[in-house]
Amino acid sequence: MFGKLTLDAVPYNEPIIMVTCAIIFFVLLFISVKLTYSGNWKYLWSEWLTSVDHKRIAVMYIVLAFVMLFRGFVDAVMMRVQQVLASSGNVGFLPPHHYDQIFTAHGVIMIFFVAMPLVIGLMNLVVPLQIGARDVAFPFLNNLSFWLTVSAAVLINLSLGIGEFAQTGWLAYPPLSSIQYSPGVGVDYWIWSIQISGIGTTLTAINFLVTILKMRAPGMTMFKMPVFTWTALCTNVLMLVSFPVLTLTLCLLSLDRYLNFHFFTNDLGGNAMIYINLIWIWGHPEVYILVLPVFGVFSEIVSTFSKKSLFGYHSLVWATIVITILSFIVWLHHFFTMGAGPDVNAFFGITTMIIAIPTGVKIFNWLFTMYEGRIYMHSAMLWTIGFLITFSIGGMTGVLLSLPAADFVLHNSLFLIAHFHNVIIGGVVFGCFAGITYWFPKLFGFTLDEIWGKRAFWFWFIGFFVAFMPLYFLGFMGMTRRISQNIDPEFHVMLVIASLGVFLIMIGIICQIFQIYISIRNSQNYLDNTGDPWDGRTLEWSISSPPPVYNFANIPIVCDRDDFWRIKKLKEKRIKKVVYSEIIMPKNTSFGIFISFFSLLCGFSAVWYIWWLFLFSLVSILYLLILKSFKNSTHYTISIEQIKKIENKHLNNLKIAGLK
Repeated sequence: MFGKLTLDAVPYNEPIIMVTCAIIFFVLLFISVKLTYSGNWKYLWSEWLTSVDHKRIAVMYIVLAFVMLFRGFVDAVMMRVQQVLASSGNVGFLPPHHYDQIFTAHGVIMIFFVAMPLVIGLMNLVVPLQIGARDVAFPFLNNLSFWLTVSAAVLINLSLGIGEFAQTGWLAYPPLSSIQYSPGVGVDYWIWSIQISGIGTTLTAINFLVTILKMRAPGMTMFKMPVFTWTALCTNVLMLVSFPVLTLTLCLLSLDRYLNFHFFTNDLGGNAMIYINLIWIWGHPEVYILVLPVFGVFSEIVSTFSKKSLFGYHSLVWATIVITILSFIVWLHHFFTMGAGPDVNAFFGITTMIIAIPTGVKIFNWLFTMYEGRIYMHSAMLWTIGFLITFSIGGMTGVLLSLPAADFVLHNSLFLIAHFHNVIIGGVVFGCFAGITYWFPKLFGFTLDEIWGKRAFWFWFIGFFVAFMPLYFLGFMGMTRRISQNIDPEFHVMLVIASLGVFLIMIGIICQIFQIYISIRNSQNYLDNTGDPWDGRTLEWSISSPPPVYNFANIPIVCDRDDFWRIKKLKEKRIKKVVYSEIIMPKNTSFGIFISFFSLLCGFSAVWYIWWLFLFSLVSILYLLILKSFKNSTHYTISIEQIKKIENKHLNNLKIAGLK
């Protein structure tokens, strides 16, 4: 009845896992008791969990990302400690099978459940506000996409205490991921957690493409859109094209494992190289799915805190488009060492070098924006400058790895790990922290504490270099990836230094926790609702902070790229008669939660071969989708009186702040 699932699936003999599960259980129990005691369950359900408001969904994405960041960071600490111990002559505290699960989970969590939710959360928050829309095109789909991501995150965490996770590396190359070499449920957990989150990501791409292309404010042509919206547009093009490839690849691997097909085996005409090509046809655009939105974040921040219009707007936009196109013709540089031949390797090496050119254009544009600007060293600007340094180093090492001859030597070494973390942490993570800091007052109405924000930056920045620069040297010294036992003592000193860097990053994370806590505690001291805390230029700063549920009482008419700045700074007078009318907004819905719950059951039952539960879950999902499509009264009306009351409150706050 329960397929492969038995009590033996719980790893009672692993004290680290059992203690971790106990801690998670008691934390969840404490939160549940706290919510029950305070009577906030109803509010949480009706106002947040079932919300279709893009702003609240953005917050939930970011909260999910930070929760999973904690899990992924703990994995990283455990790996680093194990390598230090193993290089000092000790056995360490992680057996090989456990270490392999940890480094696989670390990669999957950091990419799919930290970086992706952070990026999608920022797009959810900012894009509708920048284009003058009241919400995204399909609010329910937005809610469903988020909860599919949550269900996938829950599924990957269930593998911690029920069964095991994959020991294959985060991309699960066959034949190692085949049923013959990985007969346990670890690879199945990997497949279904990524499959469910990937479907949610594809739905997000459809949603945002329609939103940006069809819901811009009157007068906002494509080349009047803010750069962040442009990067979001290109990102969602990449998502829509590449994630179906991932979905198909995982379907083929599932057929190999479940039904003994032979797509990726050497038997009956299969070929493992097909998998590697397919996974990287998704995998390399994924890198730019993560980094393009933060390029948009830096464009907004540099312009704002340099008190200048962005230098080279058109070149930035075209550089973004060029990167979007080129990202699909560089995937093979991920396996130069697999015998593709000199002609093929040369082609992909050249395209990899070429893609560095539009990226360099962006960096020079940001530098020229800062040149002769009145730069204000806000913490968001510090994250931006830190990015320029770290990402430039990562880019240069990337160009080195684009040379097939050099890649043959360095591909399986820690040099490549250092390069990858150089661009992902120094680019994506720094960019998301900058964006959260920059748009935090727009979201909540008060700013984050600057003192603790700057402390967090410096610990992260210094800790990053201490943690990852030694890996470049270790790569040159010959230390390979993925090893956890019997490490050459020659590598010990560098591994200890790298561990010190991880400790500094940990202090940076603690500073960020203090920053949020102190900012909330002191929020009444500078809660302003001014709608313009950063002297911003785009439409999101023309409304109150935080914005009302409908965003814009009157959809703005856009006449210029920096329209709001022009009106405010140049005292431009426009004949504008404010005429309020009723606004129709989508109702909150619980369908997304229930569909995602059955998606979780579907994935869990497929992992454990519980086929009756699998069919029941599929039928339930189909039933809920049909029921939702026939459901009436999915919208509600905000009356003119309610709108006037909200807008008058905003005007009063402006007067109190001395801005009106």
